[in-house]
Amino acid sequence: MATDHRLSLTEHKPTTADPDAPLVVLVHGSLDRAGSFARVIRRLDDLHTVAYDRRGYHGSRHVVPVHETLDGHVDDLLAVIDGRPAVVVGHSYGGDIALGAALRPGGPGPVLAVAAYEPPMPWLGSWATRPRTPHAADAGDDPGLAAERFFRRMVGDSAWDRLPEGTREARRADGAALAAELAAIRTTEPPFDVADLAVPAVFGRGSESLPHHRSSADWLIEQAPDAELIEIEGAGHGAHLTHPDAFAQIVRAAVARVPGRGSGHPESVAG
Repeated sequence: MATDHRLSLTEHKPTTADPDAPLVVLVHGSLDRAGSFARVIRRLDDLHTVAYDRRGYHGSRHVVPVHETLDGHVDDLLAVIDGRPAVVVGHSYGGDIALGAALRPGGPGPVLAVAAYEPPMPWLGSWATRPRTPHAADAGDDPGLAAERFFRRMVGDSAWDRLPEGTREARRADGAALAAELAAIRTTEPPFDVADLAVPAVFGRGSESLPHHRSSADWLIEQAPDAELIEIEGAGHGAHLTHPDAFAQIVRAAVARVPGRGSGHPESVAG
């Protein structure tokens, strides 16, 4: 790739790839990494895929400074795409980044279609009324504590307690990137106008997800002019981990919506 972004990439390019198929770029969420898409990517082995550790996370922890704005993450994503026609698929915070790239002023550029699974949208009223638990943003100046609290809130106390100490330390080391991006997205006004989306979109949610996560997909489908909603039966927020077949179907739905590649997908898929 021509752009020297220094981010850690996981790339799969099939030997018999369709020369007309777009690149598929997978963007992970907060306190996550490219490796979380491994099971999804195995189900997309006929597609050219790239997943990357975002700045400040895991293999890209050396890339500093961490971003304090959503636009900074969009810049990194566009550097990974490097001008190639692409379908961008984001999970959670990665969905905000994917949408930001498709809505970058001046046009979507190389982004041909976008998919977002339950992106956080704190500006929605349903997020303001969600149940309160110890939050990463309440950790003061301790980014390691912010990472631990975020993991416990999203995955569970027992899951954190089962982690080997080395893994806990690795997650805590991602805390600076986590704290910065949570602060960047914590706003009362949307950072983009989804009504201006000029490319096809697919929005995903899980049938078992918390109400404020599900509400993001509801809001997006109401705002975006050319979008479809896919619900994964039995899934929660971590559908890329628990329901990789169904999450791969969301990716394929987005690829199929690229003009000239056909369309037509169910609104609900089993895991």
